[in-house]
Order: sequence, then structure tokens, then C-alpha cells
Amino acid sequence: MVSLTADMSPLHPDRNLALELVRATEAAAIRSVPFIGRGKKELADGAAVDAMRAFLTTVNFDGVIVIGEGEKDNAPMLFNGEHVGTGRGPQCDIAVDPIDGTTLTAEGRNNALSVLAVADRGAMLDASTVFYMDKIVTGPAGVGVVDIRLPVGENIRRLAKALDKPVDELVVSVLNRPRHAQLIDDIRASGAGTRLMSDGDVAGGINAARYNARTDMCIGIGGSPEGVATTCAIKALGGHIQGRLWARDDEEKQKGIDAGLRLDDYVYEADELVKGSNTIFVATGVTNGELVSGVRRSGPDYIITESVVLRGASGTLRRITSEHLASKWL
Repeated sequence: MVSLTADMSPLHPDRNLALELVRATEAAAIRSVPFIGRGKKELADGAAVDAMRAFLTTVNFDGVIVIGEGEKDNAPMLFNGEHVGTGRGPQCDIAVDPIDGTTLTAEGRNNALSVLAVADRGAMLDASTVFYMDKIVTGPAGVGVVDIRLPVGENIRRLAKALDKPVDELVVSVLNRPRHAQLIDDIRASGAGTRLMSDGDVAGGINAARYNARTDMCIGIGGSPEGVATTCAIKALGGHIQGRLWARDDEEKQKGIDAGLRLDDYVYEADELVKGSNTIFVATGVTNGELVSGVRRSGPDYIITESVVLRGASGTLRRITSEHLASKWL
């Protein structure tokens, strides 16, 4: 099998898979722009899906979508199990989220991203039958220090000690949902502050793991597909991530068990969510956020995008700012 990192060979610098994938997230982000703030998240998502899929068909790899739009989105394209790419090159698992934050996009709010994550074939956990996952994410200081099985206050105290900073200077990101009311109270009772996210827990997790970020931890129940995709980024950042699948009812729990998933508070470690370090994570900003800026116009002729590329094998985060001729898109 061709390795995902075969493109790192100095003999083939033009076959950089990561840069090919950026074209797909850029396209999805640009195509969603007409729907920002228009209250039509389905139309925004549909436009992004069409654009991402069109570009993925041109990428030189043999990709299988493990985490796609899937049943939750009733998507006719980029569905779980779909093959994408030219069929030549490395054999890969793919996680796609053409817009992580469709509601953010529809309401014109910050932190919407277009996301792609790639790993070697068979590396990604297929958690598609259970839509939600309880997660904890930190930067490198949390490795071997925090554990999702511990009370959140204990994890905050441990992380504060590892970071050598007072507890009252720690900031914890949490999705602002009724299910997190007690968690939010417990975080604040520990002395730490909260950053409540309306959506977009991929960006929340990555920001918690980044060097010199403004948050120290991301915790709580969000999407299980987003958890697997985020793991590909955390591998490049050297951070910590754990997850527990969270079934909404007995029927979903049974679907997960039938699919071979482990529930009942089983903790998935990073290498169980995504095996190995041959990962690539790319994201392009749809709207402005802490991680990347959103799509913007520069005069009548240019569209500007900002993306990040994180590679697990090299442990790097690269920023890519691209100028696109508006005439090619409008």
C-alpha cells in the first residue's frame, strides 16, 4: 500500500497531497459565501458539498469517506463509504465537513470552517452510527495529566499546575447547550473561566491545543465525526484528546454496538480514534475566527481565503493565504 506520506519524497515536491486538499476546502468555503447571514444553512451546506466533491475528484489519491455528510444530513454526496479521488496514489481514509458550523454560516457568526482530514486506509474510527461524543482536548501540557474520567475541576487543577499558571487564568471552551449546564457550573466553581461556543467544536478543540492560544481546554459533548477529524489535527499539535461515544437513546446505542463500537463510558484514546501519525488536517475559514480568517473580497477582482494545514508526520501547522480571481468563481 502506498503511504500517505509518500508525497513527502524530495523527488516529488509537486505531489503534496496536503496542498491538493486545500483546494477542496477553499472551494467549499468560497461557494458558501453567498449564504452567509441569509438564514439558509441547508443551501450553504449544499453549495459547499458540491464544490468540495468536485475538487476531490481531481486529487491523486484513492480515498474512502469514513466520516461524511451521512445519515444525519441526508446527503446524496460525500456520504460514508463513497470513493473520491482519481484512484491513483495513497489509499486513505477521509473525514469531510464541508461546513463545520452551518448555523454559524447561516447566522453570519464567527468560527465557521470548511474541513478535511485524511489518514492511512483503516486508520480512522468509523463512529458514524453514534452521532455524538463526549471529548476533552488540551495542548501538549495535558498529555498524561488530564483524563476525561476525572471530575472537570480536578482536570482543571492538574492542567493549571502543568501550565504553571493560576486556575483563575485558565479558560475552558464548551458548547453552549442545555446538556452542559452542570458542566459549565462545575468549571466556574473550580475558578476557571468559560468560553461558550454556539457551534464549531472543531475550531474549539484545535484552539485549545494550539501554542499560545487563548483557551486551555475544550470539553463536552459535540459531534463524533468532528471528534475524529479533530484528532487528525491534534496529532500534529502534540496535544491530548480523549472521547466517549454518547448515544442519544437505546436505539442509537444498539446501532453503535452492532457496528462494533464501544459505549458504556468506554474511553477512546487518540490512537483509537485515529491510528498512527500519518494524518493531514486542512481547514479554510468560511467566517472569521480565532483559527483562521473567513473568505473576503479584495476589490472587485480578488477573493482572499486563509487556510491551515496540519501534518501529523512532521508536526507542523502551516498557514496558507490564497488570492483567487473573482472572475473564475462568479
